[in-house]
Amino acid sequence: MHIGEAFRFSVRALGTNRVRSLLTALGMVIGNASVILVVTISLTSRDYILEQIRGIGSNMIYAYYETAGTAGTEVEADFVKLADVEAVRQQLGPRIVAATGVMTQYDRMVIAGREEDIKVIGSDEHYPAVRNLVLLAGRFMDYSDVSLRQKVALLTEKLANRLYGNQQAAIGQILKVHGIQFTVIGTFKERVASFGLSELSGETVLVPITVIRYFTPVERIDPMYVQARTPEDVPAVTEQVRQILESRHRPGARYTVENLTAILDAASNIALILTIVLILISAIALVISGIGIMNIMLVTVTERTREIGIRMSVGATRKDILLQFLLEAVLLSLIGGIVGILVGVGGPLSVRYFAEGFHIPISVTSIVVAFAVSCLVGLVFGLLPANRAARLNPTEALRYE
Repeated sequence: MHIGEAFRFSVRALGTNRVRSLLTALGMVIGNASVILVVTISLTSRDYILEQIRGIGSNMIYAYYETAGTAGTEVEADFVKLADVEAVRQQLGPRIVAATGVMTQYDRMVIAGREEDIKVIGSDEHYPAVRNLVLLAGRFMDYSDVSLRQKVALLTEKLANRLYGNQQAAIGQILKVHGIQFTVIGTFKERVASFGLSELSGETVLVPITVIRYFTPVERIDPMYVQARTPEDVPAVTEQVRQILESRHRPGARYTVENLTAILDAASNIALILTIVLILISAIALVISGIGIMNIMLVTVTERTREIGIRMSVGATRKDILLQFLLEAVLLSLIGGIVGILVGVGGPLSVRYFAEGFHIPISVTSIVVAFAVSCLVGLVFGLLPANRAARLNPTEALRYE
């Protein structure tokens, strides 16, 4: 019997019990669809998390004073200063895009008829680029605003809405901070919300650092931000910033100097582990489907014992019987696998029609693996029933009722 004839016999046999064949293949449909969907969800989640982390700031390094350590009590000289920011700019030069510092204050402001505490931060013209801020209306402060100590201010999106109704209406308004009038020149928001975990809160006023210095009794930069020019240079620049700070302050003063690389690596590792765990869970579904195929094929062999005896009596070899039943098991597995792949791919693709511009990555590797596993399941779990059918005694098979 050649392969084409065996294929026709197998299709005819499966068609005889369509409902049973459909239910048997359903397990493979669920298993393969779950493998592809699990990998797709994992990739989408990983890309989203990494994009959010990168959105906080490209190649960003942050530093701040931690403690006096064993050197004694905390003194003002231990704090990071504007001079330290300038030293980082001069010493690291071409290796960085920019370095900037932040000074923080609070002031009382009347909003909707009542006084509230509002965060006031000071920085310079490099701050928006390093912190990856989005301009909503007006403009960011420039070099002249900082160097000439201009009384200009930028408002966060939420604060502008609360004070003036919308972003555009805030531009040109006069705002009092510490009793001094500031002209609002722009409104902004974080590209990726840090939910108050950074120096930016929902209601923050940004002014030139040269101006806020007058309201601050102690000069303290907290934090200092540095943007490395290339991702590969981030670890080295991080260490350089640490050395610069430690060399400019008394021995024992400790400074936290970190970057987002560790967070990115941790997020990637967590995503990988979750993917492996979810794939293993999906693999269990595939194994259960394979056991179902094996069980049905064993029942089929028992039901068709007399047919096997007749075929052997007219010249069919054990190899022919083995090939036919093995091919039936593989066909069941492949049909279920292909339908499962279509379901698994169709789900993410259909999202694009409902959410325009939203792209869900589909892993080609997961499709190939799902197809290969379908073939393997059919072969492995179809081998025992096919082997049992091939080993039947023709005489006893003909007498089977």
